[in-house]
Amino acid sequence: MVFLLCENNITGISAAGVLLTTIIIISVVIHRIINKKPAYRSILLLFKRTSKENLILEAAIKQYGSLAPRRYSYSDIKRMTNSFKDKLGEGGYGKVYKGNLFAGRPVAVKILNTSKGSGEEFINEVASISRTSHVNIVALLGFCFEGQKRALIYEFMPNGSLERYIHGETTSKTDGHLGWAKLYQIALGIARGLEYLHRGCTMRILHFDIKPHNILLDDDFCPKISDFGLAKLCSRKESVVSMLEARGTVGYIAPEVICRNFGVVSPKSDVYSYGMMLMEMVGGRKNVSVKASHTSEIYFPHWAYQHMILEKDFKLKGVMTPEEDEIARKMVLVGLWCIQADPSQRPAVSKVIEMLEGSLEALEFPPKPFFGSPSRSPEASSITIAES
Repeated sequence: MVFLLCENNITGISAAGVLLTTIIIISVVIHRIINKKPAYRSILLLFKRTSKENLILEAAIKQYGSLAPRRYSYSDIKRMTNSFKDKLGEGGYGKVYKGNLFAGRPVAVKILNTSKGSGEEFINEVASISRTSHVNIVALLGFCFEGQKRALIYEFMPNGSLERYIHGETTSKTDGHLGWAKLYQIALGIARGLEYLHRGCTMRILHFDIKPHNILLDDDFCPKISDFGLAKLCSRKESVVSMLEARGTVGYIAPEVICRNFGVVSPKSDVYSYGMMLMEMVGGRKNVSVKASHTSEIYFPHWAYQHMILEKDFKLKGVMTPEEDEIARKMVLVGLWCIQADPSQRPAVSKVIEMLEGSLEALEFPPKPFFGSPSRSPEASSITIAES
């Protein structure tokens, strides 16, 4: 009995010694990682950041209950894309592949480039687009968030982006002019999608990146707004949103997003981007083109404004009838109203829809858009969100 007690004590002491030694070793290793090895420290920070992002994502998804998009594993993503066999496109955000859900439904799978920033844009996109359900908003069917592997699964849009049909440099020989009636319906559909984001959701959503590349077209060329990575969710009770830097794509960003001297950031910031896109739809080119044959044509909105004042023939591609000429002129007038430098002079998106659906004669002629630069440099601070 005495022998057994001694043996148990010795065993306990040995176990305690091993545990203490292990704790000391782990402490030393962690100390070396944090203070001596930057690479290891980065790994620890990355693990911590990923864990935090995962918790934020889980919390955001939990709000939607049964309506939440489905979460897939990375092995699921590989299977549905046939090991990333059919690439649809590529950009700074990553790559997009065609795939099929297990029931056979075709999808577009966006594999995000993990080297570009944090997971904030990914979480932002999942959180914002999960709140939407509209014919002119692309549907998010699922996502993958597994360590540093991130993917978004969307409904497949067989006709690709609007960009390929309106920018000459990205239009193939098989992609002719869409026709003015179809362009008009696309413009109207995008405006309706924006109105839904601004007024139809429980939380107001400002997109901040409306441009041709982010407008996808289905079988019937019904437009769907996509890419919500830069979007802002705004409670209707909130009056201020913290924005320390401009967001969006050069050529489509509203002046007040860059410099608040122009006014407050509001849903009309999206209206500005919409207007710049509308001008490109009319011109069949980017708004700024160094390839223009005359200096007056370098900036298309300026050229279009001058032609409207002088009532000159636009001689635009595909305009064959008086009805098509009226559509083109109506789109130009609406576009010019949307790109006014002063946000208070821009129409709300609901008014944009009314203008597009009305007659050309009913439209007032807009002031000349401001084509210069602000008098003072941009300031980084909180930007007020104003009601539309």
